[in-house]
Amino acid sequence: MTQESPVRRAWRVTEPLHALIYFVPEAPERYAAHGIDGMTGYFASRAAALGPVGAGPVTALFYNFHPRLVARALPAAWAVTTPAAMLAARMDAADAALRRGLGDAVDSPAVAEAAALARRAAESAAAFPAGRPLYAAHAELPWPAEPHLVLFHAQTLLREFRGDGHCAALLQAGVTGPESLVLHVASGEADAGFLRTTRGWSADEWAGTVDGLRARGLLAADEPVLSDAGRELRAGVEAATDRLTEPAYRVLGEAGCTRLAELTRPLSRTVVKAGMLNPATIVNPRT
Repeated sequence: MTQESPVRRAWRVTEPLHALIYFVPEAPERYAAHGIDGMTGYFASRAAALGPVGAGPVTALFYNFHPRLVARALPAAWAVTTPAAMLAARMDAADAALRRGLGDAVDSPAVAEAAALARRAAESAAAFPAGRPLYAAHAELPWPAEPHLVLFHAQTLLREFRGDGHCAALLQAGVTGPESLVLHVASGEADAGFLRTTRGWSADEWAGTVDGLRARGLLAADEPVLSDAGRELRAGVEAATDRLTEPAYRVLGEAGCTRLAELTRPLSRTVVKAGMLNPATIVNPRT
């Protein structure tokens, strides 16, 4: 097994402190106050940094969501609210969720130190904006003041920096959005039902994607699992993603990346143990 790099570990271990915003009830509660419900809240809040954008750019940037799912949300959301309101609602939800999940630790020296490290990495990534539209849009937003929100915002930037690179790696590898989902499931790391429904693909569309990947020799067995070629392709995509992510963390060096992971590991474990990344809380879209 290939040893995990300090950069990948720093991102992976810290990521739950950002990803919880897609699962906790605080987010849809605050979006609903602006007239935004269900998956529309996800698209409107994450895309809000781009301004009142329509479905086309968001479908392209988010990569693996069905165009019809995005089109249900955008640009209709901007008829009832504004990007600024959604950004504020998202930050307010993150504040409430992190305070609930971390308790007294939210004001700890560990959070403050982790926030400073993550912010250094997130800000240094601004030297590498080319081909990073979601990162660049979020990088123009103002920084919050409180350390736990600095940490949330920094990890949001780093997640979008990595995500932009991941989309580039998939595109270079000739993997479409729905194909990336099926390959993820076939690796044994994700649930097919969750990914298919939250991304808006019908059962027939999913089955057609499986058939296409099997015809390319990337899947084996009746119950789709990666073939040797599929494992090689997916490993290549992950390696390329890691390589494209590395510039953001270069300012921290190996020691800084290791320290960031040390600080955030117990924090992330706390929110995961509290059930704050439970897929069952996601509102499934119609297919």
